[in-house]
Amino acid sequence: MRNRPATSVTIADVARAAGVSTATAARALGGYGTVRRDTLERVTAAASELGYRPNALARSMITGRTQTIGVIVADIENPFFARVTRAITDVARASGFEVVLANSDEDLEAERAAVKLFLDKRVDGLIVAAASNDDGAHLAEARATGAHVVLVDRRVRGTDFDTVLVHNRAAARDAVRHLVAAGHRRIGYVSGAMAVRREGGATAGRPRAISTGGDRLTGYRQALKEAGLAGDLAGDYVRVGGPRRQDAFVQTMSLLELGTPPTAILATDSVIALGVIQAVRAAGRRIPDDVSLISFDDTEWAEVLNPPLTVIAQPVYELGARATTLLINRLQGDTAEPRHVRLTSTLVERGSVAVRP
Repeated sequence: MRNRPATSVTIADVARAAGVSTATAARALGGYGTVRRDTLERVTAAASELGYRPNALARSMITGRTQTIGVIVADIENPFFARVTRAITDVARASGFEVVLANSDEDLEAERAAVKLFLDKRVDGLIVAAASNDDGAHLAEARATGAHVVLVDRRVRGTDFDTVLVHNRAAARDAVRHLVAAGHRRIGYVSGAMAVRREGGATAGRPRAISTGGDRLTGYRQALKEAGLAGDLAGDYVRVGGPRRQDAFVQTMSLLELGTPPTAILATDSVIALGVIQAVRAAGRRIPDDVSLISFDDTEWAEVLNPPLTVIAQPVYELGARATTLLINRLQGDTAEPRHVRLTSTLVERGSVAVRP
């Protein structure tokens, strides 16, 4: 029997080899019901000897679970979301779950399609970095089908899902305070926190704001206000656009072309920071001599830049890990009120901020 192809081995074969009923073998291999320890060991050994591979669909019909988690991130190319996904995968697998990944590309319609696909695949729950600050109807519908939903990095107004975020407002405020303390008075803000509405694949309508970007912009403005710098011209130094490096390049060039350009810039993620750096160099200026720079996210390359980049280091791995733990707890029967977890970032001072006279 050992030479029999693995794909043809059935649970009945395992039961016969272990000397138990088919029902007992099914309980032992499916992880449900009660099975004596010695029986479990016998069934497991027989399954291993025969090369038995369980039928995931059949098991899900019995247990009501597929042991899979659907994850939707906004931009898989962004190192931030790559790290979040790594944490989700690590924690999920340690708990016996597999992860299925989708990339919305900051497109709400793509996110809706991914949710539908995951529900069709009968995932047990969803972890979502939402593409919209104010449209969560599709997520509410997912929960109504029995799938648990956890939001990571971003809120959605009008929803009550478990959520894991960073204190973005405080982090941005601390960064601007640091620049003000270094003598800067004209401080720019470059963000990619706009998710674009698409119709038939084409860009259309007004961009959608993302909660992360809104919180950071609020923190930026609060710090300017407390420093007495929130005058009529404060908005002239704010640039909010698309999430790509090229978008940030264009936005930064428009800042540097002002009659009184900023002497410092806050970039809201590492991809945006790359666009800022590229624009500063293209304009024939230097960091930090001409333009100081602070960026959210402590990527691997931030420390090896010349000069090394001052950053707001977010607990990115912990974001993903905590979101996954919340979801698994729900899948294991946690019925508590929705939890809203906020994590703290750290300002890491390096060499990209100059002191102004």
